[in-house]
Amino acid sequence: MPSLRILIVDDEKKVRNTLRNLIKLHYHKADVIGEAEDVNSAADAIREHEPDLILLDIKMPGGTGFDLLKQYNPIPFKVIFITAFNDFAVQAFRFSAIDYLLKPVIPDELVNALQRVEQEIDKENLMLRYNVLMENLKRDNKKIVLNSADSMQIVLINDIIRCEADRNYTRIYIHNKNNILISKNLKEFDEMLSPSGFLRVHHSHLVNPDYIEKLDKKDGGTLIMKDSTGVPVSTRKYSDILAWFNKI
Repeated sequence: MPSLRILIVDDEKKVRNTLRNLIKLHYHKADVIGEAEDVNSAADAIREHEPDLILLDIKMPGGTGFDLLKQYNPIPFKVIFITAFNDFAVQAFRFSAIDYLLKPVIPDELVNALQRVEQEIDKENLMLRYNVLMENLKRDNKKIVLNSADSMQIVLINDIIRCEADRNYTRIYIHNKNNILISKNLKEFDEMLSPSGFLRVHHSHLVNPDYIEKLDKKDGGTLIMKDSTGVPVSTRKYSDILAWFNKI
């Protein structure tokens, strides 16, 4: 599955097509999620797609690549400048671009630049996890990092309503947020969350007891959660759920 989401910004359609084809042929871990031909359309595409990386031309109609970057503080994505002009290189580095490539782009140089971007993102993700770990060691209100195909999110464990198995994945339902599909199985989340009181009520369901509203005893037992969803209780787990209710 591609992990690096790329937006190509260049006023020449031929250049955009070349970059897209080079990435498709030589770097399967990346996905071109959009294209733009000038500063205004690039800003719109950034809002729509939230890219990890922009391959950014410098000279474009209506403004430069630097004009685009000046709209962001901090810059929420990585940048590789694509340019035919050597004299722009120094200024590009002043904007903390991880790299720049000269036109025409050489495939090996593009691959090396993309690899450097991924390594830098991996380091940042590791630091994010480390910071969450340190906070969890100090606080009662613990957090978890949920790494999906589209994003990494820090979520309070107390905000997780329930987890539901979806084949080899797990869908996480969060209070007042959209659900998230994570590429870990439910057993892994059971091991992580059961110390925080989560209950495995079914082979496909793990629930946060703080969000249980009632137990419907019909048809073998169904938990009604505070978000109005129903979660089936397996025959094997039914007595455990009754015991939990009796403790309250």
